[in-house]
Amino acid sequence: MITVNNVSLTFGGQKLFSGADLKFLPGNCYGIIGANGAGKSTFLRILSGELEPTTGTVVIPANERLSTLKQDQFKYDAFSVMDTVIMGNQRLYDIMKEKDALYAKEDFTDADGEKAAELEGEFAEMDGWNAESDAASLLTGLGLPADIHYSIMGDLPAGEKFKVLLAQALFGHPDILLLDEPTNNLDNRSVAWLEDFLMEFTGTLIVVSHDRWFLNNICTHIVDIDYNQVKMYVGNYDFWYESSKMMQSLMNDQKKRREDKIKELQAFIQRFSSNKSKAKQATSRRKLLDQLTMEQMPASSRKYPWVCFTPDREAGKDILSVDGLCYSQDGMQLLKDVSFVVTKGQKIALVGNEQGATALFRILAEEIQPTSGTFKFGVTISTSYFPKDNSKFFDGCDLTMMQWFAQYSPEQLETYMRGFLGRMLFSGDDVYKPVSVLSGGEKVRCMLSRMMLSGANFLMLDQPTNHLDLESITAVNNALINFPGNVIFTCQDHQFITTVADRILEIHDDGTISDYYCNYEDYIAKTMTR
Repeated sequence: MITVNNVSLTFGGQKLFSGADLKFLPGNCYGIIGANGAGKSTFLRILSGELEPTTGTVVIPANERLSTLKQDQFKYDAFSVMDTVIMGNQRLYDIMKEKDALYAKEDFTDADGEKAAELEGEFAEMDGWNAESDAASLLTGLGLPADIHYSIMGDLPAGEKFKVLLAQALFGHPDILLLDEPTNNLDNRSVAWLEDFLMEFTGTLIVVSHDRWFLNNICTHIVDIDYNQVKMYVGNYDFWYESSKMMQSLMNDQKKRREDKIKELQAFIQRFSSNKSKAKQATSRRKLLDQLTMEQMPASSRKYPWVCFTPDREAGKDILSVDGLCYSQDGMQLLKDVSFVVTKGQKIALVGNEQGATALFRILAEEIQPTSGTFKFGVTISTSYFPKDNSKFFDGCDLTMMQWFAQYSPEQLETYMRGFLGRMLFSGDDVYKPVSVLSGGEKVRCMLSRMMLSGANFLMLDQPTNHLDLESITAVNNALINFPGNVIFTCQDHQFITTVADRILEIHDDGTISDYYCNYEDYIAKTMTR
């Protein structure tokens, strides 16, 4: 349990939040959300004790052990994978090392024997004899094979280090678990395993994540950092999102329609509380939602960018044919004999080898030439490409945002361009900022604006949700769902892929592909047993 009393934080002269009064209880999962820069990770650091608040207190019972997902991937480079995981329970690890040191002594004394007996008793109470098997189970669940469990951390790539640090956080049955973006670098199987693990977690779980699917599956509560305040609401992310929109509409509506809106909102609560989900979380949420009152519903100031892709013309019958594409880079074969045909209206997700997917995008966008093979778009097709690396559009560019935008706008009137940029959440003097100083999320919104202005009927997007907050991800997600043309895309967001794609192309490590004419959930079901 964590009790937060009147916590506020002022950072660099800017107030992030103030007056936070919350209680986090065992058996619940709390998802922390907020716009980029709102202070989600900072709030997590305050809860962990890593950062002191400007005012207020965070109280954790002395007998409860707190565990966090460490962010420094180099901290444990000198240790083995197994030792790094067991360090998740530092006291247990210290006992193990102290025992080993005692037994290694050549002049083992009676005092050493008494100390060893004391340590053995504490070791047994902490289930130390199962420590290595428990750690191995966590590592295997997260997709790390047994042959690296005793490797040195410094020899592992960054993605595998992250999984080890996640296993470290989960190790040893902590009472309180704080996880900051735990699904980063995890594949589908590992995310599914993590969801199941957290479903069974009986302590207090607090998570920061941009993965809406993950938040929806595990959360009983949402903690929203908004209006410089930190407020807690019952339900998962989708419930928060839908009910906050309805509450905003209710607040903006005229009095005579308030009663109808209230009835609609109450019906929504009832309908949502019976939604099928994982059994444990569904039961917990249903009990909480049954007790919900109108005053406890979320009202958010969050702004969503306007994202809408409108093709200038309808595509004809022939869309895209790819025949025998091969491509190698730095001696590595990224694409091998790749052939497929795209038919009208299909929305295809590329999964698997990310380097292969990016190579395919760049070939289709004619940025690079294939080693062999051909591709051909239909005569009615116009394309627009969203690259994963957008640096060439911004680095070293001395244009203001307005000047940058004018390069792609069919209408040069400032009022038109200001209006468009305003809907993408660039307002006031923002439009005169040099594009070279924009944040990652701002650059992505610029690239999406460029794409919207193209009028293309075939969209290619390589990781469009990188750097975006939940609101922008939702806006892009909805825009692609409603887009009437063709889409090929990659994305790490489970819900994004599930709601957009009707076909899955998996690119394997050897560059070959498997083609699945189904949605993402069916694809996962078909491939989970491989």
